[in-house]
Amino acid sequence: MRDYTAQPVPRSMWEKPSHFIAFGFGSGAVPFAPGTFGTLMAIPFYFTMQSLSHSLYLLLTIIITLASMWLCHRVAKEINVHDHSGMCLDEIVGYLVTMYAAPHGLAWIIAGFLLFRLFDIWKPWPIRYIDEHASGGIGIILDDVLAGIYSLIILRIIAWLVI
Repeated sequence: MRDYTAQPVPRSMWEKPSHFIAFGFGSGAVPFAPGTFGTLMAIPFYFTMQSLSHSLYLLLTIIITLASMWLCHRVAKEINVHDHSGMCLDEIVGYLVTMYAAPHGLAWIIAGFLLFRLFDIWKPWPIRYIDEHASGGIGIILDDVLAGIYSLIILRIIAWLVI
């Protein structure tokens, strides 16, 4: 299970591009709520992807997810901390999953943000189980992918009811 106590950010985050990316492009250096800031960092990525076709968005998200698993596994080994609280590339991936095929507009971006943060913090089954038992890069990323899937489902239901 992730330790949410304040962890010092390794200096290597500012020195190694791979560490900078794993730490959410620097958003993980915020000393409080790094997951929330990591999710905020995901919004510009979503903006660049939102106009893609659904199939291309999905393909790119899968590629980013797999690359993130590999990168976070590598960085966690290099800093000798599994799932450092500042390592928030997983929040970026989870938010991109949440926003797959989402309606366009600020209200939907905010709704996706709030839903993803809810499920990422709450960790209903099996998210908590994955968070506590999966290791390496898969464990770091997969719980956020599942939180993104839960958020995606709720967001799609809301869109179906509203639109």
